[in-house]
Amino acid sequence: MRTTEPLRLLGSTGYRLPRHVAWMLAAILVAVLWTAGIKPVISHAQENTETLDEAMEPLDGSAPAAEDSGAPPQKSRTMLDNLIAGGFVGLLILLLSMVAVGFIVEHSLTIRKSVLMPDYVLAELDDLIGRGQIDDALTACYDPQNQSLAAYVVAAGLERYKGSEFGFAEYKAAVEEAGEDQTGRLYRKTEMLGLIGSIAPMLGLTGTVLGMIKAFNKIASSGGMARPDELADGIGQALVTTLMGLVVAIPTMVAFSYFRNRIDSIVAEAGKRVEQIMMPLGRRK
Repeated sequence: MRTTEPLRLLGSTGYRLPRHVAWMLAAILVAVLWTAGIKPVISHAQENTETLDEAMEPLDGSAPAAEDSGAPPQKSRTMLDNLIAGGFVGLLILLLSMVAVGFIVEHSLTIRKSVLMPDYVLAELDDLIGRGQIDDALTACYDPQNQSLAAYVVAAGLERYKGSEFGFAEYKAAVEEAGEDQTGRLYRKTEMLGLIGSIAPMLGLTGTVLGMIKAFNKIASSGGMARPDELADGIGQALVTTLMGLVVAIPTMVAFSYFRNRIDSIVAEAGKRVEQIMMPLGRRK
């Protein structure tokens, strides 16, 4: 029964952020990022449109007819209006952005050197194995407070060392297998970010196609005499969803690549440190 204990530790490697806290942080960050990041872009585009309209006014200095008639000024579009313009596809992209931020927060807390290979755990195991206290070292590896990538890998090597007559010659293979297993699990944790980064621009393209179809249907239904304001809904959906898809995909793929590189760096360093800790076992026959 004891030899299966490290598998339980492996599944819960690292600091676990409460799920409701992670998603609450994700929702707040998404709201801030969308508001601070996209609204200035859209506002800038609206300013350019207003400048173009002013440039097209009559050269004789006469005021526009709308002002002469006392028509109310045009209402500027809010951030919520632009998100609503994205339709169902825009809502999906918004939800994907929340999921992506949630995973980024979780990975930032769990894929760290201090979590995967704590110095105090490595120092304790180094001392126990150096003095030949294998049972005590295994107990330290199984301690829930010491659960980490390093503890799991060392425990796998110690189990092989104790369970085989020639364990002193076989523990290295067990350590390598455990390290590969841990690395694969860490990689699989980041796969969701890669998936979101791939799906988001395709959803944006889907929204673009749907928006253009809506605009062309409006032209067809009006006999080719559709007014610009009638086409604005479909074209707005096309442009907004494209922008949303890109805004979600680009930082998500950057985070995906960053965490992959961090995993490679931490695993390589952990492998060297574990090898140093397990070295006294090779000298015992």
